Amino acid sequence: MFRSLRRALCAVAAALLVPLGAAGLQTADAAEAVGAGYWHTSGRQILDASGQPVRIAGINWFGFETDNHVVHGLWSRDYKSMIDQMKSLGYNTIRIPYSDDIFKSGTVPNSIDFSSGKNADLQGLNSLGVLDKLVSYAGRDGLKVILDRHRPDSGGQSALWYTAAVPESTWIANLKALATRYQGQDAVVGIDLHNEPHDPACWGCGDTATDWRLAAQRAGNAVLSVNPDLLIFVEGVQTFNGVSGWWGGNLMGVAQYPVQLSVANRVVYSAHDYATSVAQQSWFSDPAFPANMPGIWDKYWGYIFKQNIAPVWVGEFGTTLQSTVDQKWLAALVSYLRPTSTYGADSFHWTFWSWNPNSGDTGGILKDDWQSVDTVKDGYLASVKAPGFPSSGGGDPGDPGGGTAACTAAYTVSSDWGGGFNAEVKVTNSGSTGLSSWKVTWTWPGSQKVTSMWNASYTQTGSTVTATNASHNGAVPVGGSAGFGFGGAPGGGGVPSVTCTAT
Repeated sequence: MFRSLRRALCAVAAALLVPLGAAGLQTADAAEAVGAGYWHTSGRQILDASGQPVRIAGINWFGFETDNHVVHGLWSRDYKSMIDQMKSLGYNTIRIPYSDDIFKSGTVPNSIDFSSGKNADLQGLNSLGVLDKLVSYAGRDGLKVILDRHRPDSGGQSALWYTAAVPESTWIANLKALATRYQGQDAVVGIDLHNEPHDPACWGCGDTATDWRLAAQRAGNAVLSVNPDLLIFVEGVQTFNGVSGWWGGNLMGVAQYPVQLSVANRVVYSAHDYATSVAQQSWFSDPAFPANMPGIWDKYWGYIFKQNIAPVWVGEFGTTLQSTVDQKWLAALVSYLRPTSTYGADSFHWTFWSWNPNSGDTGGILKDDWQSVDTVKDGYLASVKAPGFPSSGGGDPGDPGGGTAACTAAYTVSSDWGGGFNAEVKVTNSGSTGLSSWKVTWTWPGSQKVTSMWNASYTQTGSTVTATNASHNGAVPVGGSAGFGFGGAPGGGGVPSVTCTAT
């Protein structure tokens, strides 16, 4: 982010797990295959392995770049329950910042709670080992991962992609190591080469010591030399031709100096944009605000999308929402990013900053208890959320501490007109570990038959019905819920006894 105070407060606070609402984005089963495999670009769109357009609609989960050397919040929660919750809220991608410290021998994560079986399969792992577990589980949950080289070390953000202690050669070697590490694991779709280059970083100036565009080409080609399937995310700079903006948010130079890589259709340009809770900018005090903002975004980065040059991903944007200006800014930006219901995947891509509540000048989607959701902030993003992706497999990272998978189901008749009826079934995770799938069974005392069902598939033998989750609502976090509905005939069926089984 645009400041040196990104070092979030890391006070370890244990909290009891409270029920998590399941507000998963509902999508048609026919679209569930969208997003499979590795991705590539075509004009302003990102396409999956079969050529279908996808939309990145995700969240930043930081911590690996700090001196904890691991994502934050594991002092309160099991990592799987967090990823399950992200999915249940409708986020489909996780951007994970890191520093090059995680590659140093002897670097181990700290502030992880292993009590009561939490994070049990992370015990004894170094930071890269923990990252492996997160990537694997996210892929199984149908989330994609973008790895973000955030800092050279945990001490703080750097203007350039290298420092005296972490030279360019180390930066590139570590990028290649990550690309090699996750080769064949398509949960990782790409790497954000360096976070928020800023003055004296330039774009197109030709000085190899400061020209970020040339450095991005060197690093991007190095990554693609070992893993040609990855997307290369390239952020902007602060200043181009005397015009300044947010750190990493100025992509004006792309028009004249595009990033050119050895593998075609791999570049995604990334901008960052923030509100007044992070820093003041001149456009916030413009009398035309917020109507002036689309023109600002067009100038700095939006034109790349609108001119069909390449996809644009707003890798960070966030605010505390405490001021009216910030509320208007976020509403305007979300509108500018293009609602999914209108434009589908022909839209800007995004990952919100942040999941973490301990980002000092933005806060997060989670509240300070690391459990509860800031529903107002999350609600601003509803129109630009997008469908999740099919599970990438990626191996089984193990059961989280021997927890028990269990569920209950509640059957409710919502309408009955004699000749037929509609009913709804709510599935609740009553166990101590996240569900990956479930099935519900009941037997009617009469001759009722299912005539249609949504958000689940079913079989019926005689009067016994077995309903199984759809691909988008099988994962349910501890305490969370999922649901499905159906029509039946004839009416008057009453409410049978139902059983739920975690499968």
